[in-house]
Amino acid sequence: MNTDIKAVLWDFGGVILSSPFEAFREYERERGLPGDFIRTVNTNDPDANAWARLERSELNHDEFDAAFAEESARLGHEVRGADVLALLAGEVRPEMVAALDRVIAAGYRTACLTNNVTKTDEVDPTANERADVAEVMSKFDVVVESSKVGVRKPEPGFYERACELLGVEPADCVFLDDLGINLKPAKAMGMRTIKVGEPGPAIAELGEILQIDLTGGY
Repeated sequence: MNTDIKAVLWDFGGVILSSPFEAFREYERERGLPGDFIRTVNTNDPDANAWARLERSELNHDEFDAAFAEESARLGHEVRGADVLALLAGEVRPEMVAALDRVIAAGYRTACLTNNVTKTDEVDPTANERADVAEVMSKFDVVVESSKVGVRKPEPGFYERACELLGVEPADCVFLDDLGINLKPAKAMGMRTIKVGEPGPAIAELGEILQIDLTGGY
């Protein structure tokens, strides 16, 4: 195994969970919206838009519902924020969980770095009460949630917080995320980074970096 690496950091949605982007696209198709319109709204003014403020717990769900509707309307099509939140739940990827288990068994420290939003009674977009999600979350040494720490990816402070909690330096880490914008600051800090699409190639790349077999059974 690679002893230069001490910790593996994992995004949650789009890495451990399936990506919500396909649910976004289906919503867009059903309503005749341009493809990837929701993602366009979320990337417009990315540090200060409604989505960013929600993930830092600066907006509650009702405020986000109205703010996202206003922002999307300015871009040509009104979409309620509540509709977007309802699309966020994904399915646990068993092959990624198996890889996580092997990483833990090999002795690496682990952290989950997730941009998420607070739970309400009406909608649970982070699925943090689901038994399957709770089981996976319990495996990590550290869970860093944007809604609790008040910073979010790709803000450098988010990655710094994870390293502090794990007691490691950025150069000691590998970080997996499905969004390039979240990987860039991590790489600039000295982390090895892996962009996740389908699980297989990402798991194989992680195995090569760690010099251990993570593919058995999948």
